[in-house]
Amino acid sequence: MGRLLQVGVLLASFVMLAGGVLYVRAHHTATPDYRIFKSEPQALRHVGGVLKGVVAGDSAAVIQLAVLLLIATPVARVVFALIAFGIERDKLYIAVSAVVLAVLVFGFIRSQ
Repeated sequence: MGRLLQVGVLLASFVMLAGGVLYVRAHHTATPDYRIFKSEPQALRHVGGVLKGVVAGDSAAVIQLAVLLLIATPVARVVFALIAFGIERDKLYIAVSAVVLAVLVFGFIRSQ
């Protein structure tokens, strides 16, 4: 399980680095204006929009994908734990993992 977390964080880090390089390459001449806050585009607030942006080569979408990968890493760990405890037939930990996964899924669904 520890290796899963390591791989997830490293993958997210490499994707973030690639997105950062793409972003700096595309915007290296722009002067930032910190007086006005500009949120991410509406398309990058949903997974489908992020994936379309990554396919199109949008650097902000690549960075957003890295954030999604970082969020998905502990969720994948809970799913992995649920499967592992299922194989071991440990009913208590299956129940605990299922409750944690249900809370995570409910939180993701509820936030939309």
